[in-house]
Amino acid sequence: MLRVAVVGSGPSGVYTAQALLNQSLVPEVRVHVLDRLPTPYGLVRYGVAPDHEKIKSLQNSLRAVLEDERVTFVGHVQIGGADGVPPARLAELYHAVVYCVGAAADRPLAVPGEELPGSCSATRFVSWYSAHPDSAPDDFALRARSAVVIGVGNVAVDVARILARGADELRATDVPRAALGALAGSRVREVHIVGRRGPSQARFTTKELRELGALPGARILVDPAELARDPAYAAPDGLPLPAVVRRNLEVLRGWAVRGEPAPSGAVYEAHDPSGVPYGPSEAVYGAHGAAHGASGAVSDGGRRIRLRFFLRPVELLERGGRVAGVRFARTVPDGAGGVQDTGTYEDIEAQLVLRAVGYRGVELPGLPFDPVRGTVPHAAGRVLRDGVPSPGEYVAGWIKRGPTGVIGSNRSCAKETVASLIEDAPLLARRPAADDPLAVLRAWGQRPVEWDGWLSIERAEEALGRSLGRGPVKIPDWPGLLAAARGEER
Repeated sequence: MLRVAVVGSGPSGVYTAQALLNQSLVPEVRVHVLDRLPTPYGLVRYGVAPDHEKIKSLQNSLRAVLEDERVTFVGHVQIGGADGVPPARLAELYHAVVYCVGAAADRPLAVPGEELPGSCSATRFVSWYSAHPDSAPDDFALRARSAVVIGVGNVAVDVARILARGADELRATDVPRAALGALAGSRVREVHIVGRRGPSQARFTTKELRELGALPGARILVDPAELARDPAYAAPDGLPLPAVVRRNLEVLRGWAVRGEPAPSGAVYEAHDPSGVPYGPSEAVYGAHGAAHGASGAVSDGGRRIRLRFFLRPVELLERGGRVAGVRFARTVPDGAGGVQDTGTYEDIEAQLVLRAVGYRGVELPGLPFDPVRGTVPHAAGRVLRDGVPSPGEYVAGWIKRGPTGVIGSNRSCAKETVASLIEDAPLLARRPAADDPLAVLRAWGQRPVEWDGWLSIERAEEALGRSLGRGPVKIPDWPGLLAAARGEER
């Protein structure tokens, strides 16, 4: 019998377990799917927007794998770190270990003011409204009038949509109570989604884009002049554009034709007439912080979502110790797929700034790590130590290939890794493995939550929802999750 540990119970981890079950070269395989959290499903539970019920229903297919008799879910087990099991010791318990730990860190903007209160990563915002137990309580400046989301991928569109969607609509989802209450009290009326390049290079899908236009009470505004700077927009028939880009451009074209232009913020050259560069906020804000010409919140009861392009963030502006706006350098295509600055700048007022410019893998102590790529070095999924495959160690998912593709992309990635593992199986089977790895993990100080514990959490979340007149509502904190796993009431 081949005993395999899969570290991570998100899509890449579960698809790895599924590929191990579906292969026929090694008939007897037992898989332990380990996770740091007491809950399975990874980003499907804690990363998919709560109003995306169809995508969240993917949990049903992941669940079928985790309920297979050859698979054991082992939650609340820390691998690596001061309180965790080192990878070298975990390798003593199994013939093989596959690390599917994702890309948990966000990419910074690396501009002045990024650490101001009111500025944070979209990852942190998503964790908050998804009830991730590591998420700290925060109102996310939802008393702000204007928000800027930097990035033009699906995550950026998701967070903009949540900011613009009414709390009444979110009551039907599993959003936790605190987040729902904060969103209900939100004063945000203007959301800017901003990209440094043009619309043809945006990473959002057409489905996500169209969902913005379907938001009740929200207006979508696109500046035709910004779209026209993109060669693909101006002459799409002369370029070999992917189908998704063509569809996106058509959606944006429709909004640009029927809407009003996005107003400019304060626009100026790189230097004032005296030749001295502008200071951090003097171009926009007067002594009392009033914006002069900067685009800001609307006064009517609806919400506006402005899609902006060819703007590169260079600084977050401060007022009263908090973020007050973003300074952007205006850009134009450079003819080689990138952009170049024009020498002019624009400030957009914002009391909330969310960056959504990508993810990075995080080093797991005890595993090799490439800090430039943010991944574990590998060859077809085999972990490389000093350039040589490390027997019994494998990777799959984003920690293997970087944060690319959609959820389904993890399936083929997992299959490649499992093919390597099965090819190595004759040698792996000669390695010693524990008869009862869970007993050893407990002896090492871990307190695993198994599948029955997860089912108990599900029941507790259903009960919480019933008490609030809603469907299941997520438990947002570690003590609550662990108490629910033990069947305790709080």
